[in-house]
Amino acid sequence: ITDDEALEAAFELTRKEGIIPALESAHALAALNKNTFAPSDIIVLTVSGRGDKDMETYINYSQTTHQQK
Repeated sequence: ITDDEALEAAFELTRKEGIIPALESAHALAALNKNTFAPSDIIVLTVSGRGDKDMETYINYSQTTHQQK
């Protein structure tokens, strides 16, 4: 999982659920997005940490990606 994939997954969770995950949890979210699961699979993913401690990273990434588009 790249840092960009993790940050995109974090932004997706924040948009959909209003939760700002820590960057460590964002990597787990990105890994979850890369896998294919059967409808009968049970997936457990924990989101830990405090994303507010990573706000500078999130802001810098957001500004960089929006400038490139």
